[in-house]
Amino acid sequence: MTTHPSRRTSRALLMAAALAVATFAGVASPAAADPLIDPTQTGTISVHKFEAPEEPTGLPHNGLPVDTTGLVPVEGVSFRVRQVLGIDLTTNAGWLAAQDLSDNFPPGSEESVITGAGYSFGTAEVKVTNVAGDAIFSGLSLGLYYIDETDYPTGVTPASPFLLTVPFTDPVALDDWLYNIHVYPKNALSGADKTVADANAVALGDAVTWTVTADVPNVETIDGLRIVDELDARLDYVSTDVSLANGATIVRDTDYTVVHDPSTRTLTVDFTASGRAILSANIATSIVVEIGTTANAIGHIPNVALFYPNAASIADDDPATTAAVETRWGELTLQKVDHTTGEALTGAQFQVFTSLADARSSTDPVVLDGEDTFEVVNSDGTLTISGLRYSDFADGETVSDTDPGYNTYYLVETVAPAGHELLTSPIAFIVDDDTTAVGVDLVVRNALTVVDFPLPITGGTGTMLLYGLGIAFVAGGIAAQVVRYRKQRS
Repeated sequence: MTTHPSRRTSRALLMAAALAVATFAGVASPAAADPLIDPTQTGTISVHKFEAPEEPTGLPHNGLPVDTTGLVPVEGVSFRVRQVLGIDLTTNAGWLAAQDLSDNFPPGSEESVITGAGYSFGTAEVKVTNVAGDAIFSGLSLGLYYIDETDYPTGVTPASPFLLTVPFTDPVALDDWLYNIHVYPKNALSGADKTVADANAVALGDAVTWTVTADVPNVETIDGLRIVDELDARLDYVSTDVSLANGATIVRDTDYTVVHDPSTRTLTVDFTASGRAILSANIATSIVVEIGTTANAIGHIPNVALFYPNAASIADDDPATTAAVETRWGELTLQKVDHTTGEALTGAQFQVFTSLADARSSTDPVVLDGEDTFEVVNSDGTLTISGLRYSDFADGETVSDTDPGYNTYYLVETVAPAGHELLTSPIAFIVDDDTTAVGVDLVVRNALTVVDFPLPITGGTGTMLLYGLGIAFVAGGIAAQVVRYRKQRS
């Protein structure tokens, strides 16, 4: 992180305020040794932009170039350099005036501090960092300069504005002046990812949890941080939990606030000053926001989060956006028909289970819209069972039938159509894009019940014949016993 040395002299102060981090490899070009400023000289400010590393580099930040091997350059950052008019650094009075202004310009101050002190700015020069992260301002008049970032890629936290004198005392050759100055204001590249957990969900109304994981900006001062989630209309909001991945304590309504606006279906998490101070002390960790929802309709339901890593991105409404993740819900349409004629049947009732064991034992049927039994009432014999999570899509990605989260559903007939037999075993089915499309996905055939087969009728001729044969057999048996008894007596 940046450190700021004490401001004991005006030259040391202004140099320290300008140089944010370790410097870039190169060759400095001081003027020939001369303890007095050469008013004919011009200066160069070489801005070198790198991602802020998680750990301090330990490299000096004194206006001279040093080796920055391993640091990642940031392309596309716009820097603006403006001279503060009315300060003549070729005079001792000019340096004292610069010191007074700098004393009232702590890191991060806005240009209003300069104008409020009665100064104005010269013509602005703007340059954009190249692929190496460099923006070079040359041919500068001697004087005090105000440098700020005017544009930067989404997700980048800009460095604070700073003051810099051209020249200042050479940090190595203390009897000379440094006219060509290298500065390294750090940028924190902060991003966010989003995941969804729905592998344990089966029916609409089950928990679907979205998790946003956001970087803590690696900057000295976090001046704002916001996370926004705009929920799809097919999602109902349930809860929010915010934490830091390393376990550091943050307290709701003290360190951060959570606001859910039902009218816009928007959830906003904002970190307060105390919360941002905790984040600054934990830059190596991540912010974790878990958003509990339930799905209320079928379809592919996407969700993204917006991450604002600083006050500027909040003011400009310029967030970083996570990749979209989704949860998928669908339905199955079956048709009940007579096995022989193909005629549509009504009156059948079904239950749905998520395992074969539950289906066979009629345990824990799926509940949809408060019902666990579904009846065929349409005259064409169709029944649509709607609101089941896709079989082949869980936790935001496609899964196979051997993966956790894959759902095979089982259909059990609990009431048969009139005049037909119940199905004797469960029917396995899946829910996916195909079954959710319009049309019949499963034809369920039923056999006629046994009462429609030609069995003898009680009291009819056939039955009386059986009774008569039975009596004859009994009478014959008695007669045979009598014959045997008589033979034994004779």
